[in-house]
Amino acid sequence: MKHSITISSLSDLDRAADVFLREIGDRNLIAFYAPMGAGKTTFTTAVCRRLGVSDDAMGSPTFAIVNEYRSGEGKPIYHFDFYRIERQEEALDIGLYDYLDSGALCLMEWPENIEDLLPEETLRVRIAPQPDGSRLLTWDD
Repeated sequence: MKHSITISSLSDLDRAADVFLREIGDRNLIAFYAPMGAGKTTFTTAVCRRLGVSDDAMGSPTFAIVNEYRSGEGKPIYHFDFYRIERQEEALDIGLYDYLDSGALCLMEWPENIEDLLPEETLRVRIAPQPDGSRLLTWDD
């Protein structure tokens, strides 16, 4: 089944994150594919906020590769940014499979840099900027 969500503006992020969370159900490995500046970190932040993560706890993990947050229920959420990964071994060195096998929600930016390491059940979400400035999220079940 094909899914899509249009994010019309920044003020529409929370609604889109709510719809996204409802539609993905209990999926916990989420990979976001999008060009630079398309809104991967912005959308991931909105998803975390909707799960109860405090705004001051969030940020892009570009330099750290992974940030750990806690949901409002105290559950771990792992936010990865693989932009600076040059060799897949670097992801393995941080214990990638420990995170992916933890059962926690794993939100991954720039997953194309570790594509061969992603489990088959990873939900692959595309974010595409539209001519009108909106963003279109798409994925298949």
